[in-house]
Order: sequence, then C-alpha cells, then structure tokens
Amino acid sequence: MSVLPIQPHGGTLINRLLEGQERQEAEAKANGLKKIPVNTREMSDLELIAIGGFSPLTGFMSEEDYTEVVEDMHLSNGLPWSLPITLSVNKEQAGLLKEGEEIALTDEGGKPIAIMELKEKFPHARSKEAQAVYATTSTDHPGVAYLHQMGEILLGGPIQLLQRPSHSDFQEFRLEPAQTRRIFKEKGWRRVVGFQTRNPIHRAHEYIQKCALEVVDGLLVHPLVGATKGDDIPADTRMKCYEVLLENYYPKDRSILSVFPAAMRYAGPREAIFHALVRKNYGCTHFIVGRDHAGVGSFYGTFDAHYIFDRFKPGELDITPLFFDHTFYCKHCEGMASIKTCPHDKNEHVSLSGTKVREMLRSGIIPPVEFTRYEVAQILIEAMKPQE
Repeated sequence: MSVLPIQPHGGTLINRLLEGQERQEAEAKANGLKKIPVNTREMSDLELIAIGGFSPLTGFMSEEDYTEVVEDMHLSNGLPWSLPITLSVNKEQAGLLKEGEEIALTDEGGKPIAIMELKEKFPHARSKEAQAVYATTSTDHPGVAYLHQMGEILLGGPIQLLQRPSHSDFQEFRLEPAQTRRIFKEKGWRRVVGFQTRNPIHRAHEYIQKCALEVVDGLLVHPLVGATKGDDIPADTRMKCYEVLLENYYPKDRSILSVFPAAMRYAGPREAIFHALVRKNYGCTHFIVGRDHAGVGSFYGTFDAHYIFDRFKPGELDITPLFFDHTFYCKHCEGMASIKTCPHDKNEHVSLSGTKVREMLRSGIIPPVEFTRYEVAQILIEAMKPQE
C-alpha cells in the first residue's frame, strides 16, 4: 500500500481529544474549574486544534507565537503560520484568572467542552492585527469588525477537548485529518489536490478543479461550513450543490467530498496560506488558489493570494500551490478557458457578476449552462424562493 508522501505541518498530527477514563476524570474536574464561555468561531478552532486540523498547534496561541504570526507569518519555532488562533476575554474576566491554573471552556449553555492550561494572559493588539492580517483597519471588513467584538485580553495555553461540538448536519462528510489521510492511502493516492470553497461551485470552479485533477491522483472538495457572513449562501444549500455535482460530473474513484468545520476569516492572501497549510494536515499535497482567494469586497488585489506564496522560502510550506487565473466559457473557443489560454475579446466570454446571478435565481431564471450546471441552478432557485 502506498504511503502518503506529505507529513502533517510540523511533522506530527496533533490529537487533543480525550477519551475513556481520562475523559471522565477530566469532565469531573472541569465542573470545579473557573469557566470561560467560547463563541462559535472559538468553538470551531477548539475542534480543529483537537483533531489535528491546526497542527502543530496544541492550544490557543502564546504571546510569542501571536506576535510572530502577526508580524512575520511564522510561529516562534520558525514554522510558517499566517493567521492568529486566539481566545479572548474582557478585562474583568481576565482579572479573575491566574496564569498557571486550569480553566474550563464552555459552550453557550455553560457546559464544559474543554480544559485549558492557562499559560499566559496578554494584551490583544487589535489594531496591529487588523492592519497586518486583513491589510485594513476599516470595520467595513468583516474580519476587522469581528476583531473589535473580541476582548482586550488574550489567553494562551494548550487545550484538551472533552467532547466534539454536537453537529446535526453533514455527519457522513465530517472527516478528520486522520480519516482523510487513511482514505487517500487506501485509494493509493500519492498526489491529492484540495479545493477550498464557501460558495456553490460554478463552471469556472469545476474547470480549474478538473485541470488540477489532470496532474494529481485525487481531488478533495473541502467546503468550509463554519461561520460565514450573513449574506453568504448557507452551508446546507451549498452542500446539496456539491453533492449533485460530484454525483453527476466528477469521477467517483478520483474525488471525495468532506467538510471543513472552520470559521471564515476573509483574510485574503493570508487566509490562502492558512487554507493550504491546513489542507496539508488533511493529507493534500497540492492546493488550488484561485482569483481573489478568501477575499471580500475590494480589500485585496485580484492575485494578491498568489503573490503571497513568494514570501516563503522554496519548500518551506511543503505543499504545492496551483495558481489559476480568471476562467470562463468562451463562445468563440466553444469551451472553458482562462485569460492565459483564450485570445478572444471579452465580449465572447460568458461571465456574470454575483449580483446578476442572484437576481436571476431569485426570479426563477436559470443562468446560462455555460455559467452553471442546471442541477445546481435548480437547487439555488429553490433555496432562494421567498418563504411563505
């Protein structure tokens, strides 16, 4: 049986999920600890730390790691890492906590879900983080707006997860990194390309995935299903679109669908690096980076998410990015193409704005087949019908 050629980031797939007797003892101890509630994003981060998605992290970042990541996109040990993974509290909460003690992290109902060894309390450099990570301090950016909702103090230290967050959706698709790695190995895939998405897959996405599939053994379609902006299409609707596409248009022996339970940061270039490193933990050797990856509004340049990879030394990330340009259907070429491969005028291209597509779908109008598959359009039209 072939062995995956790519190691987890840092060399070890982290596991911080307690089981059996150890878990029972920790649950009993947690009831007597000081309690800190976590929000939806922090809950997602806890889960991904525990299952190894965020390897090599074993908990929320220390001040040294936080500072290095914000300033230099590396952890204090020198490993590349582009986004802060932090837990915040307000000053009043922080005043009740002592460095060196264990605390219980709870869900919204107050139930302990994890124990954290509180190594450090340190100031949250929100403005500095906003400018460095999101390239703006404007609260019009959803990532910056979230920063301003966070507490003034960050808590750093390793965690132990008592139980996975309860999910009622996508159960068969919630594969952990250890599981996807095992599946790739069983299938004999040595080169696997990951595709990150928070949108329904249209024909341009399908085209770049299949171009990538020409040079690798398998494709992991890995949609993000954690917290997103309020105007993003809900995950349950998107998953129906992914399922119908893979069922009808993708080779079943060379593609799998699994969900990525992370929250969206909208950090553009930095999030492209983050998404690549996390997919390395899931066993991917290659990662698709498209136009304006993880972007929002006009905060980033069209190809900033491509250029940022040049800021790392050759081989430092240890995952191969596959960069794709703007793609579309060309009437003259009579097929999918990109600005790299098509010599014809833009008037020959079938290209619709997101606003125009949403208007068509709300009106029950199916966009051109050159833009989206009929089955996907039907799902989106049904989802966008006004509620009775």
